[in-house]
Amino acid sequence: MDVMARELTKAQLIERSVYKKYRKEIWANFLTAINRYDLIEAGDHIAVCISGGKDSMLLGKLMQMLQKQSEIPFELTYLVMDPGYKPEIRAEIEANAKLLQLPLTIFETNIFAVTDVINHRSPCYLCAKMRRGALYSKARELGCNKIALGHHLNDVIETTVMAMFYSSKLETIIPKSHSENYEDMELIRPLYMIKEHDILRWVNYNDLSFIQCACKFTERLAENDEEVSSKRREVKALIKQLKRENPNIEDNIFRSLHAVQIETFPGYKKDGVLHDFHEIYPKK
Repeated sequence: MDVMARELTKAQLIERSVYKKYRKEIWANFLTAINRYDLIEAGDHIAVCISGGKDSMLLGKLMQMLQKQSEIPFELTYLVMDPGYKPEIRAEIEANAKLLQLPLTIFETNIFAVTDVINHRSPCYLCAKMRRGALYSKARELGCNKIALGHHLNDVIETTVMAMFYSSKLETIIPKSHSENYEDMELIRPLYMIKEHDILRWVNYNDLSFIQCACKFTERLAENDEEVSSKRREVKALIKQLKRENPNIEDNIFRSLHAVQIETFPGYKKDGVLHDFHEIYPKK
């Protein structure tokens, strides 16, 4: 470690690792996504949703770094919803935010308790839906017009493969969208072009530790030495296996989402309406 590095605080060293060590993998891809997909505009008030995991914490740090140097003026609120965490989990989130120098806005709900009672054996879908609703509602209350979520490149391609395998359709996550329930609210995904592998490398390089899922359901499984059975977990393992044969598999899937040849499909769906290839088939 050089003299300059010894003089920096832990938070400054973490920022420096983004600028230098992972400049290409993280910082450049973050900036490219912001610009390519027009995610931020002057005057935006963005609620950066912090769950306490590695993805959302990195998202918060990147957005803070961008705000410091951007010529486009925008406001950030680092929003944390406590759905009923144990005190030690809440403390870990707050400690990590302090380490990264992210000023959190925390509000509390009883979502864990409610979902555990309503759907004791499989509460994950309901829990996720209620948490999104609570976050969007709070963001709107605080005057935010955008919500930043921590979905990364692997979330995007895994969702694509899952939709094909298990839902019989071709769909994925887009980098920005309008909220279904709040018409004046946009959802943006600034980590859209960053790979999970590089996020993990950044975490390990800086000797960081973030929370995993901290709900009662996951806790019960852990106590019984069980794992959450997940289609996403299966797809993640499949892509990892395919990557051994083709190291470019992630990039290829991601690029394909930007180069859809609609005329080669027998059918497609737009605005909820099914269309047949005959509608665009050239007449003799």
